[in-house]
Amino acid sequence: MRRFFLTAALLTAVVCSMMAQKEDYVARCIAFYNLENLFDTIHDEGKNDYEYLPDGAMHWTPLKYEHKLHNMAYAISQFGLDKSAIGAVCIGVAEVENIGCLYDLAKQPEIADRNYQPILLEGPDRRGVDVGFLYNPSYFTPVGKPKGYELKAHYADGGEVKSRLQLLVSGYLKDDKGIVRDKIHIIVNHWPSRYGGEESSRATRDTAAMLCKSICDSIYLKEPRAKIIIMGDLNDDPFNHSCAEVLGAKKTRGEVEEQGLFNTMWQRLDRGIGSLAYNGSWNLFDQIIISEPLMNAERSTDKWSYWEPEIFNKPFLTTQEGKDKGTPLRTHKGGVWLDGYGDHYPTMIYLIKQK
Repeated sequence: MRRFFLTAALLTAVVCSMMAQKEDYVARCIAFYNLENLFDTIHDEGKNDYEYLPDGAMHWTPLKYEHKLHNMAYAISQFGLDKSAIGAVCIGVAEVENIGCLYDLAKQPEIADRNYQPILLEGPDRRGVDVGFLYNPSYFTPVGKPKGYELKAHYADGGEVKSRLQLLVSGYLKDDKGIVRDKIHIIVNHWPSRYGGEESSRATRDTAAMLCKSICDSIYLKEPRAKIIIMGDLNDDPFNHSCAEVLGAKKTRGEVEEQGLFNTMWQRLDRGIGSLAYNGSWNLFDQIIISEPLMNAERSTDKWSYWEPEIFNKPFLTTQEGKDKGTPLRTHKGGVWLDGYGDHYPTMIYLIKQK
């Protein structure tokens, strides 16, 4: 296997050169956002959504639902604006009850002009939440049908895991003239939780990582130089066994072999930057992992290549006072409606190419 290596000095020179000539490049933002229980107010048959009904424990009224949609839409409207005026062109999402919620979200005035198109396939999750996908059709063209891959796993006590599908969406990123250029494959994940403890539930996420790896391998069989983006709430950190060993997502560029994977978020966590806080410490469950061909793509006029990551921890998404100061501003906590956003910060990467 060939090993690709880019020295720190060379990487710095490349980035500095790009920044010095940024008018010659165009960037695309691709994001992931756990929407923290985006339920509508109507019961879906067969789903355990009773907590999020008007007479449920959360007293989930149409007013609260509308506030939630507004908050999510405003956050999404801000994604990527520091580096791209068009915002995020593709967004993977988690914890969504149904595709109707995504349609409601896309219609919000904060993002309506982007004409985001939703994709969601219903999975077997016990609570009825799923992963989904939003894309701006002016800059991304799906090809083929989206595919959902079901996780087959069991808990330590032998109980069957009922988890979210892993959603594969393939398509072409367009340039600013609307011309189709480069094919990418995006796999949206929400792996099993740490319910019962990290150690006792570890095998379920290892199995999820195996499934994700097999999806990548099947793509490579048809496209040996495929550009793949794995994103999602993995309920593990980059250094955990599922991500680092089973999936094999590496911490540094120099470790990535041909058709290997690079975890764009690992070094952010090393700096103490996370996407969610638990018991006073940070985790980075919301990861974006890319395939080697995307990392090493030539920066030619028709090819997109990886530039840099971002954890979108803006002040408006953050609790400003109290014992939770500095952590994500949630929708609810302890049954109290906070009219916030979510318990996870969004994460994103930027792709870049010459104009």
